[in-house]
Parts: sequence; structure tokens; C-alpha cells
Amino acid sequence: MTDLAPLDGNPLDGNAVVYCRGAFNTPNGKTAHGLVRRTRRYRVLSVIDPRYAGNDAGDVLDERAAGIPVVLDLDAALEDARERGLGVDRFVVGLAPDGGRLDADGRDAVKEAILAGLHVDCGLHDFLSEDPEVAALANQEGVILRDVRKPPHRNDLHFFTGKIEQVTSRKVALLGTDSAVGKRTTAWLLVEALEAAGHTADMVGTGQTAWMQGAKHGIVVDSIVSDFVSGEIEHAVWSAWQDGNPDVIVLEGQGSLMNPAYPGGFELLAAGRPDVVVMQHAPERAEYDGFPGYPLHPLAKQIEAVEMISGKPVVAVTVNHEGIERARIDEVCRRIEGETGLPTVDPLVHGCGRLVAAIGLG
Repeated sequence: MTDLAPLDGNPLDGNAVVYCRGAFNTPNGKTAHGLVRRTRRYRVLSVIDPRYAGNDAGDVLDERAAGIPVVLDLDAALEDARERGLGVDRFVVGLAPDGGRLDADGRDAVKEAILAGLHVDCGLHDFLSEDPEVAALANQEGVILRDVRKPPHRNDLHFFTGKIEQVTSRKVALLGTDSAVGKRTTAWLLVEALEAAGHTADMVGTGQTAWMQGAKHGIVVDSIVSDFVSGEIEHAVWSAWQDGNPDVIVLEGQGSLMNPAYPGGFELLAAGRPDVVVMQHAPERAEYDGFPGYPLHPLAKQIEAVEMISGKPVVAVTVNHEGIERARIDEVCRRIEGETGLPTVDPLVHGCGRLVAAIGLG
């Protein structure tokens, strides 16, 4: 991932339409969700998903209007932009399906966007720039394809050196009990809460969505040869510290320690050397995301695993309220707090003020 800086608060890459057909408001739409909630890279004009066409994307996700309409298709997105006197620069694939592959409908939507003259950004494992038909069409129309997950050249990768020990910022790892459980969203909310409390903070992104949101420092972990993952994490954290010496650096987690398909967090603990860990959890989720028959390990067991591996404490639990009625969220948080002895909040409902206190800034 290239280090970036926002340009005077303006989006880095212009106005975008986000494609999320059939996946918005599901775990497979988490990239679109992140872009609706916050991004410094684009100005998101609309989201494509026929199931929610006519609704505000923020209302669908968080019962809070975002001023971003959900529309039927690309024609409707372009018409909406014209009616508002706006141009569209980019078509962003907002899907995040299991396995990270682009289906036939998505590929057709990309070709339609190219013919409409839009640059295309995609964070999936199917690289558009290596699809002969799509690449030829983009060349014909003079548009740029960006494959966010395309691995960096090995000459540009870093091996672990130990320079992480120079970092004096307090490091907080935002890990989770599953994939697609809200780790990145909570990480951003924690950064914002820290800033509101008068601290300087930065987030090190570890996935394609954080890049699309304009994270200044980070990597796309699952695009990197395994020998270099630890070194790239170390370098990203060290670079964030060198760049601004923030009081706190928040590390975005990936997958979970025990997820059978997306085991993640080991490298963050080993190479990022966090001082404390915050654990994101979806209490109503019985099985690992996308894998029926694989029961989610209990929260207490996952906390125990993190603390055993890292030697550092889990200091708070954050709740993803999927499947929980709004009226029950406080009750669920109180129950988890009683069971774990840890402060427990739903970041989208309660904010992250209690997390700021929990991470121990002295």
C-alpha cells in the first residue's frame, strides 16, 4: 500500500460510485460499508444495489442518513449525479465475498463502467488488469484499472528488523473473534474518539478497504508473500510513528486467530508488538462467517488465546450488534462486561469514549 495524505480535506481520487449489487448490508458488502461510513480517498455519490434502491445508504447500515443514495444500477447512478450537477470519476467495487473473487455479474458491471468512461478500483483477488478482455476494453476507452490487492514488487518489500522497538507511540491492536465483524470500523471510531479527547492518533490499515478509505499508512496483508508480512507490518507501524509520532497507533486486525479460512492476528501481535488489545465480537454469531458447521469459539477462549500469544492484555470488548434488537444492545453489553470483567461498548451506538480510558494513556 502506498503511503497517502489527504489533500486539504478534499477526496484524493474524486467522485465515485460504489458497486455492491446483492451484498449491501451483508458481510459480503463490508468494503462498501466502510466507504459509506468514511473515506478520504473518494467522495461517494451513490451505492448500487437494487435490493435497497431508493434508500439512503447510511439509513440502511446505521439508521443514520449519510446523504448517499442506494440506486438500481449504473445508469441510475450516473443520472443521479447529473441531476446534482456532479461528475463521476470512478467505479469502485465494494464487494468483499468469501474468497475475494469477482462473479460474472460484477465483471459485466465493470465492463459497463469502463464503457461509461469511468476509472475502476477493485480490491478483490481477481485482477482486472490481468483479465485480457477487461484490460483491452480499458485501454480502448482510456481508463485506468487499479487492483488494490495486487502484490507489491518483492524489491519493495521489507523484512522484519526489530525497528518496531523504536516506536514510542502506544500501540493498540483492534482484533476480532471473526472476519467481517467490524474491526476496521471500530478502529476508525477509536481514532476519532482519541482525537476528540485531545490525543494524536493514526490507524495502520491492513486491508484493501482501509486503502480505499485513504488510510495514510498500511498494507494489504493478504496480498503479501508470507515471509514479508511481519516486516511490512513493522515498517507500516514504524512509518506512522516516524511521520507524526502520534500518541496512539491503532492497528486494524484481519480475520481472527481461530477462523478456519481467515486466520489472522498472529503477525500483528508478533510484529506490531501492541501494548494492549481491544476485541471486537458479534454475540449473536454462532458460526464463523461464511462457514456453516464451524462454531465460533467462545469469546473467553479467544481472549485467552490473544493474551497467551501476545503476553499483553485485552482491555475492552466492542460489540457488533448484528442480529440484536436496538433495545437489547445495552443489556448484551452489560452481560459481556459481567462475564469478562472488561468495559464493553457497541461503538456505533455508545461511541468509543470508554475505550480511550481503557487503553491506558497515563
